[in-house]
Amino acid sequence: MMLYLDTSSLFKLYVEERGSDDVRRELADADTVATSAVSYAEARAAFARVRRAGQLTPATFRDVKRDFESDWSKFAVVEPTVALCRSAGELAERYRLRGCGSIQLATFLDVVRERGGSETRFSSFDRDLNRAAASALRSAYRKSRV
Repeated sequence: MMLYLDTSSLFKLYVEERGSDDVRRELADADTVATSAVSYAEARAAFARVRRAGQLTPATFRDVKRDFESDWSKFAVVEPTVALCRSAGELAERYRLRGCGSIQLATFLDVVRERGGSETRFSSFDRDLNRAAASALRSAYRKSRV
């Protein structure tokens, strides 16, 4: 099974918070973990944000960054193309998503298409993004049956 992690789920692998155990359980079932290249910048920004808020000590912050850097090469990272960004724009309009969320969704849908219907799970802690992903998958499934 492939697991697609958006940044909200990826973050929970490195900073302990509610939902971290859920992501680790999903990760244990996955043979491949995919994410968008934009997750790198989003995750680093999120790590810095929680450090500035005093939720991470300087030493823990360094450890989080080191572990993230070490793991990054193990992920199937999908680079955004112009076509993917255009698709993300359409998804943002259709599902009322923010820019990076729509890129995450477009990337996930590309991964699903590339795998030819193989089991791919979407992991996010963004309620709106999860709803959009479920709806987009239903729509894609209906189209593939026609």
